Amino acid sequence: MKNATKLIGILMSVMLLLSIVGCPKKAVKPGEPIPPPPIPEGSIEPTPTPLMPELTLQTIYFDFDKSDIRTADAEILKANAQVLNDNPMVNITIEGYCDPMGTSEYNMALGWRRATSAQSYLAKLGVDKVRLSTISYGEEKLVTENQDEYWKDRRCEFVKK
Repeated sequence: MKNATKLIGILMSVMLLLSIVGCPKKAVKPGEPIPPPPIPEGSIEPTPTPLMPELTLQTIYFDFDKSDIRTADAEILKANAQVLNDNPMVNITIEGYCDPMGTSEYNMALGWRRATSAQSYLAKLGVDKVRLSTISYGEEKLVTENQDEYWKDRRCEFVKK
């Protein structure tokens, strides 16, 4: 009786081991394309999922030492909101920037105000605020160091996460 129990235990162990290890697979040679799995007869071939088109969100600019949305930039935000509302699965980060005038601490706070101002405006246009995160870079990532072009540094950029 003990021998039969041992034999059953050994057989079960071997079956378990074979089910884990399985049969050897055909090796794929390097550079050889891997064929797709066969489609069962009578089934419908799945249609490929279209890739999300590249989103284009435009940058907005601010007046010196301001975080108010200007009229022309409000139109840009409306276009950005339309793109975001047409692509509800896309989340973005709104990055606030400043020119190098003022202290680093002040510019970091101003960049934050600019980013949250743009975030609030997009939320008013129907974009779910949960999809919009903000960050301030202050004067850390300047576009120009030419004082005549500092307007280029007073901006918010919209980056897909």
